[in-house]
Amino acid sequence: MSAPASGAHSSRQAVLYCPYCAEETLFPREEGGWECRSCLRAFSVSFLGLVPGRRGPQEER
Repeated sequence: MSAPASGAHSSRQAVLYCPYCAEETLFPREEGGWECRSCLRAFSVSFLGLVPGRRGPQEER
């Protein structure tokens, strides 16, 4: 992956691949989000919250 690692308490997790072309040529944008240098798209990833009433994989057994 091309994105540089930042401090241990970074506010964003590194994205592993582009959701559009699946390449790993990603770089963080100063404005926020990520840019893919293979397909030239910029995107962001956000956490919306937990789904109520769902059980996690550890609890299903």
